[in-house]
Amino acid sequence: MTWLSPWCAEHLGSTPAEVLFARQSLSSVCGVRPADGREVVVKAREDDGRATSCVTAQARLAERGFPCPRPLTAVSVTGGLAVHAEEYRPGGEVLRGDTPDVAVRYAAVFARLMTELADVVVAPPLPNPRWARWDHADPGLWPAIGFLDERDQSAVPRHVVDTAVQARDRLLAAELPCVLGHADFEAQNLRWHDEVRAVHDWDSLAWQPEAALAGAASGAFASDSPPTLAPIGSSAAFLAAYQEFRGRRFTAEEHEVAWAAGLWPALHNARWEALHGDPPVCGEAVRAQAAERLANGGRRRP
Repeated sequence: MTWLSPWCAEHLGSTPAEVLFARQSLSSVCGVRPADGREVVVKAREDDGRATSCVTAQARLAERGFPCPRPLTAVSVTGGLAVHAEEYRPGGEVLRGDTPDVAVRYAAVFARLMTELADVVVAPPLPNPRWARWDHADPGLWPAIGFLDERDQSAVPRHVVDTAVQARDRLLAAELPCVLGHADFEAQNLRWHDEVRAVHDWDSLAWQPEAALAGAASGAFASDSPPTLAPIGSSAAFLAAYQEFRGRRFTAEEHEVAWAAGLWPALHNARWEALHGDPPVCGEAVRAQAAERLANGGRRRP
């Protein structure tokens, strides 16, 4: 990361005196302590046109007191990477568990998040994150992801493909307005100390129907590492609580969309597992839950 020091000098007014941590996933995340003594997180990801909208929305929520890191800079493009800095918010623990009572706690945070985002106006952060991109316009079932597409697709189990076809068909048939929402609402991205202390990963905002965003969160909220699919009863508890906290009931169409969307991240992860030879954590959860989730989503497996 040869760009880090000059970037910090230009945008933070000081070069890093110490690197606190560094992580590499879909984005590069570095905690740094510049010479002026601040503790700052610098994030860099491939510039796909999404970052400015995501960081702007994050800043609006931070200004209102929502528990998320406050951006310290705008997004700038460096060597094909979209880079920004935000405050370092250490502390707190991951809230683990996938029981209905844990689901309700996550639903309360997600409802608050969606309420706060409802009047934030930014350009839609498209394309949506790849694990949530059931709405893609690429040929075939899955969104085009080169490093996955080049692998042997016959490794993906038939039940994963069949379930993905039916879930996506239901989602694409929906006639619902899109809104701004968090599309990676997983346990690993939140920190708690009695109450929620911080929600992270604002790079993962999406532009989809509210019911689809809530449904995806209801399936993914318990994911730490490796990702998983919550039990059906816990997803039901999440969705019921979410509607209560939001103060409105889903329509019949929204109910179906929520259940279909709850499957999609797990299907993406099941495909990933199969293509990488990983243990089928999501693959087995999809096998066990697909029939009931598809029925709730208005589709029935043959």
